[in-house]
Amino acid sequence: MSFYTVFPVVVAGCAMLMDFQRARVDNGWLGFCLLISFVTQFMGNNRINPVSWILGFLTPLLILGWLFIFRMLGPGDIKLFCVIGTILGPGKILACIAISILIGAVISAAILISNGIICQRFLYLFRYITKFLETGERKPYYKSGMPLENFHFTVPIFLSALLYAGGVY
Repeated sequence: MSFYTVFPVVVAGCAMLMDFQRARVDNGWLGFCLLISFVTQFMGNNRINPVSWILGFLTPLLILGWLFIFRMLGPGDIKLFCVIGTILGPGKILACIAISILIGAVISAAILISNGIICQRFLYLFRYITKFLETGERKPYYKSGMPLENFHFTVPIFLSALLYAGGVY
């Protein structure tokens, strides 16, 4: 296995552990990983061109930025995707994002079904969207008192990175 295959797994795995311990991903870790990515991409064997490196970084911001605006996805998750995108490039980071969302949906559905709150949660989503459309006011998409309200999206990101390392995409 090459560095470029293992690095996304290490970055996502450490971020996931930080998220469980502190409920946030450390910016210092992400900055360090971004620096490592930069050095290996431009000083190493030039595996990826500078445009792909930059697009790999910017693609998650453009695709997922609106989820942060509504507080449906944390800034650490988006920054983690950006760092991973510098290694994978713009095409593969799109696949990573899509697979992460799919894994997250499966995990979320399992949590909602096991807690018996699936109808309650869809009703909350409907009311949230309706209120936004009526008022135009952006509020965080949290509902206190719900079981497992803080879903650690770093878990699906890590699992997606593992699938990348395993050659699935």
